[in-house]
Amino acid sequence: MKIYDTKGWLVFIFKIHKSDTIQKLWPTILLMGLLSWLVAYIEIDYLELPQNSGLKNIAMLHGVIGFVLSLLLVFRTNTAYDRWWEGRKAWGKLINDVRNIAIKLDSVLPEDDKANRSFYANKLKMYARILHTHLTNESTKYMLDESEHPEFDDYLKSQHPPSSIAGKMRKMTQKLSKDGVIMPEDKWTIDQLLNGLIDVAGTCERIKNTPIPFAYALFIKKFIFVYVITLPIGYVFTTGYYIVPLAMVVFYVLLSLELIAEEIEDPFNGGTDDLPTNKIAENIGRNATNILMQNFK
Repeated sequence: MKIYDTKGWLVFIFKIHKSDTIQKLWPTILLMGLLSWLVAYIEIDYLELPQNSGLKNIAMLHGVIGFVLSLLLVFRTNTAYDRWWEGRKAWGKLINDVRNIAIKLDSVLPEDDKANRSFYANKLKMYARILHTHLTNESTKYMLDESEHPEFDDYLKSQHPPSSIAGKMRKMTQKLSKDGVIMPEDKWTIDQLLNGLIDVAGTCERIKNTPIPFAYALFIKKFIFVYVITLPIGYVFTTGYYIVPLAMVVFYVLLSLELIAEEIEDPFNGGTDDLPTNKIAENIGRNATNILMQNFK
């Protein structure tokens, strides 16, 4: 995710950024300009239609259709942003759950119990990082220090790596409860917090693996194309060949909204507009270590 100054208007306007949709759409925009010019040429020069042609009334129809299209794009963009924001709330919950687990363990584990404290600190740190990797399909070998986590390959080979790590922590909690290190009521609290970690993983997987229905996405793209390609038919009588750049601008605006919605509806791809899960995972690991290992620095 790109961090930027929200007040830097001039920078936004006059600088081409990597996330600008114009970089992805310019071939399609040029094609739309060519098609618009062809429609204008056929009506003005080839057919030589008069200014009072009945086709001029099509512009009125475009006004109505444009209103419907704007409603569809607003719904599409809002739906995509809701998915992005739900992903951010899920990772916010993960931060709180990890902190609560660490604080609870810090209060129930003996202060000199370095082994168990280190175990939980490493597993909580690993959980956040592997969840990031699990969602972004990146190589964990570039995320984790093999000397610090020699067992990370075993987790990657499991069917669901986050569940494997949570299962290890749950088993350790059960063992500590049987050994009398922690009380049963403390074990119950820790188990509930560990359930929260799995809930976060499930929420993120639902967002990532449930895209917008194909029929809806296909309809919007076709609707935009047909709407723009038919603009010159009605407006060419009043604007002439100026309809070509106008059609290109309209096409750029409408298609950019659809492209932005596609980009943010999956907030775990590691793109410029996606959630900074890698950075959040690092902060989670740092928090867990600071809370549980503060006596061993």
